Formats: sequence, structure tokens, C-alpha cells
Amino acid sequence: MLGRLKIGLTVGLTLSLAMLSACSTAPTASSADVSPDPRDPYENFNRKVYALNDVVDQKILLPVVNVYEDVTPSVVTKGVSNFFSNLSEMSNFLNHSLQLKPKKAAKDVGRLVINSTLGLGGVIDVASNLGIYQEPEDFGQTLGYWGVSSGPYMVLPLLGPSTLRDTSAIVIDMSASPIRRYDPVANNFYISVLQVIDLRYQLGNFDLLMSGDPYIFIREAYLQRREHLIKDGAPPDDDDFDDF
Repeated sequence: MLGRLKIGLTVGLTLSLAMLSACSTAPTASSADVSPDPRDPYENFNRKVYALNDVVDQKILLPVVNVYEDVTPSVVTKGVSNFFSNLSEMSNFLNHSLQLKPKKAAKDVGRLVINSTLGLGGVIDVASNLGIYQEPEDFGQTLGYWGVSSGPYMVLPLLGPSTLRDTSAIVIDMSASPIRRYDPVANNFYISVLQVIDLRYQLGNFDLLMSGDPYIFIREAYLQRREHLIKDGAPPDDDDFDDF
């Protein structure tokens, strides 16, 4: 998020890190019969944040998204998603450049130019129709590409699953967003809110996909997906890898 929302999220992240540090002396498993996962030393605290996020999602986000879906024509919702996706090409370009991947960086620029012109400011994804598909990239992936360990798994207030590495990269990613430079600045907040609604709309009803413990399912899905993205789709070395 950006503007006033960015300040709030930054404060929230700082507080969450402080609370995690306070809890670090006594990591516990969710069940007496289950050994703590070494990737998730703060599971007890993370589960509490997860429960809070779930309440916010069920009581606030989902009702708003349901209204958004009911009153907005599908062609408009698709255009909104394409618009925000097009804005992310700048971040994709910067991170592919930092990873020394010139071909991918050039493709990001090509997508941005094509969709910003022929696609009416990014509302229409002309590039994908031409076979030039997006490859999302963020600073957390860049750090992982250069060998920075993910660190412990974390669940952030409002922002959801993350790791220590990805959390530290959030501010960099926000700074690279073109929305931050939108004038007047006061409208940054409203654009950011629309972006959150669009993101939640795209996620859909993911509860139907989950099995077993929802917390563990989301943790495993997040960690495996991040590893998948960092390796550009190459399968991990773990033989027990499950494709979520």
C-alpha cells in the first residue's frame, strides 16, 4: 500500500517483528503430538495472527469483494486487474535487471510499452494475446536468487504469509510502485484500496482448495510457491514437493 496506508502497514510490520522477537524464546507447536517445524519457529504466534487475518477477511474483505463482484461488469473487473498487473511490470523489470536477466527485463519493458499503448493504459492485456506472458518478480525473489535465506516463516497482520526475507523486501517493492508517484497524493489511498479489493477478488474462494489444517496448508503452499518462483519454475530438490 502507499501514502497513508503505506505508513500504517510499515508501523504494523515493525510492531509484528517486535512481537515476534519477544516470542522467540518459546516457540511451540500447534499440537502436543506434532514436532515444531524448524521453518516456522513462531508458529504459536503466527497462528494467532492468522486467526485475526481470517476474521478481517471473512467480516470485511469478502463482503466488500462480493459487492464489488455483484455490481461491477466482468469486463470492468478484468480491466482493473489488467491495469494493476501492467503497473507491476516496472517492478518486474527492476528485479529482473538486478538478477542480471536482460532478456526477461527486455520482455517486461515490451509488455509495459505494448499494454500501455495498444492496451489503453494497461486495461487490455494485448501482450499476453501476442504470446508475451508476464513473469512476476519482486525484491524478495531477487534476494532469494542471490542466495539470501528465507529466514523464519511469518504471518503478517493484514498482509498474510511471508518470511523474514520477504518482509524486509516489502518496503522496496512499495517504493518501486508507480502508484506512489500518482498526483494528487491523496488519491493514492483510494487507488491502493481498489488494488487490495482486486487482489482479494482474484484469489476467489480458496477455502474450497484447502484440505487438513488451513494454517499448514497455506504455509506449505506459500513456501513452495516462493521457492518455485525464485528458481524460475525449476522443481525443488525436495522429493516430497507437492504442487499446490
